[in-house]
Amino acid sequence: MRIDPLSRRLIDRFQHGMPLCAEPYRAMAEALDCSEDQVLACLERLAQDGGLSRIGPVFEHRRAGASTLVALSVPEPGLDQVAERINRYPEVNHNYLREHRYNLWFVLTGPDRAHIDRLLIEIAEETGLTPLDLPMQVAYRIDLGFPIGDMS
Repeated sequence: MRIDPLSRRLIDRFQHGMPLCAEPYRAMAEALDCSEDQVLACLERLAQDGGLSRIGPVFEHRRAGASTLVALSVPEPGLDQVAERINRYPEVNHNYLREHRYNLWFVLTGPDRAHIDRLLIEIAEETGLTPLDLPMQVAYRIDLGFPIGDMS
């Protein structure tokens, strides 16, 4: 994927946070000295090309409810069906495949721990698999951003 100059500037400037205002794309455009339409078109291109996975907030889960990391050991023949079923839950995000006995991992969120526990039981009943419940004990904050910069 080739990244154009506006995309580079947009990623460098906003990968760690968007403006918190009524019109964040307009504020981004002003900071980048371009139009709001150009910012939106750039984001659309990045998403279509696979260079952008999401735009949205990251919540401090302990303030916004409860969450846990869940792993399932899914037999290969049923992996796609189980993943599809798990993805139907609005409380699920970050669902991904790993090369391990526990091969399907996802983050489960909810308003409280009781809700999470009910979902874990429901997932076990629907899939016939026992979820491995891995609630976070300590949060480690790391910078997952990468400077893109001018690579010409």
